Amino acid sequence: MSTQQNLEQLKAAQKVNAEVLLELTRSTFDSIERLSALNIETARELLNASVAQSSTLLAAKDVQEAARLQTTLAQPNLELLTNYYRKLYELVTELQKDATHVVESHYNHLSKNASAAIEKSTASAPGGDVVEAALKSILSASTQVFDNMTKAAKQFADIADANVKAASTATSKAVSSATKASAAKK
Repeated sequence: MSTQQNLEQLKAAQKVNAEVLLELTRSTFDSIERLSALNIETARELLNASVAQSSTLLAAKDVQEAARLQTTLAQPNLELLTNYYRKLYELVTELQKDATHVVESHYNHLSKNASAAIEKSTASAPGGDVVEAALKSILSASTQVFDNMTKAAKQFADIADANVKAASTATSKAVSSATKASAAKK
């Protein structure tokens, strides 16, 4: 293989790597932008709720009424925070899926190129069949390891998703129960 061909292959590989990095960077910046918007939205809602709740507490006639109001007023904040963490989890999960997709696509592209390069470079070499079989075995093993890691990451994401949904449901039920109990005491 000539030096010119090697340089062209290197140039093509570098271009692909730069495209992958750019795609990952764009995805990350989009997620940062969405996270910033979520943080600002949640901070605004918490501030507005705090002002309204402070006014309500200041209007309480005695300490017992203030204590009852405090329990009732806590529910919207808990719901707001639960919603915030759910949205945050969704954002992180989406970023992880995007990154995984980019890496998988890039890895598949690299595997195909490596396989073609193995066949091309060993075709005319003495003992090329043995070298080709060994290199293809190594490539197959690395592909299997990558696939197993990808499956494990997806299983972990599914388990985490189920746990977040269960925690969110449990929190909503607990807040609802506490509010009903507080209302019953009145």
